[in-house]
Amino acid sequence: MKPIVVVTGKNGQLGWELQQLASSFQDQYEFVFTDRTMLDLGAPESIAPFFNSVKPQFFINCAAYTAVDKAETEKELALTINATSVSEIAASCAKYQTRLITISTDYVFDGQGKAPYATDTPTNPVNYYGYTKAIGEQKALENNPNTVIIRTSWVYSTHGNNFVKTMLRLMKERPEIKVVADQQGCPTYAADLAEAIMQIVNASVKGNNRSGIFHYSNTGTTTWFNFATAIKEMAGLTCSVLPIPTEAFPTPAKRPAYSVMDLQDIATVFGLELKEWKNSLRKCMQLLHD
Repeated sequence: MKPIVVVTGKNGQLGWELQQLASSFQDQYEFVFTDRTMLDLGAPESIAPFFNSVKPQFFINCAAYTAVDKAETEKELALTINATSVSEIAASCAKYQTRLITISTDYVFDGQGKAPYATDTPTNPVNYYGYTKAIGEQKALENNPNTVIIRTSWVYSTHGNNFVKTMLRLMKERPEIKVVADQQGCPTYAADLAEAIMQIVNASVKGNNRSGIFHYSNTGTTTWFNFATAIKEMAGLTCSVLPIPTEAFPTPAKRPAYSVMDLQDIATVFGLELKEWKNSLRKCMQLLHD
């Protein structure tokens, strides 16, 4: 019997990238990709029956409430999906000895830092989305210490809605665009994160069951403005990209000014080779171009 790997959020960026990878691992694992119709994290009571019928060996939770600005008003739903359901998933994973990998965010930090955030830096989110993710982390580890939490940041992919695709569209439509230049962070190509997750699954099969909180993004630090400029240059577009301060682009949810994370732990513990953000962006842009 091949180990069963459940992946939630199959239509999101990361879930979709894991689906693309699955064919390379079909000899080793049996994958079950779920969306809201199969497993609704807005209804936590559906989780225990799902586990009872599927009994997976691995559970990769890519589903989340990620609408950062809408979370300021849809608080109950955001908390249910990002915290209550994650708590239930962790409890079910503990019951069935399922290895849980769940995805969190750099937005658990307040952005006051000046050096990359370590995994044990106390969380202090500045928006409600970040708050729900921090609660989800806490509940997951309380209910199941054998959980791997991966905080990631600025995720993009060839699939779904993201900064890269939005910038490409706007740059083709407009002669100039304005992009926030005073928020620093690290882009993450979802395809790279998907590969890293499968390496962690493989490591677990070989007996490496290290758990806890890890950080994963591409390497190198940038701003949204510099990220946009790189997209423009790689796409060969002529649109003017102008830097603006955060105050000039008010949003319902506050963003951390600095959310660069220290990636050392995940690289060391699981032997991952980290990829530089511009190289990964180039790869994604090539696929979008093709």
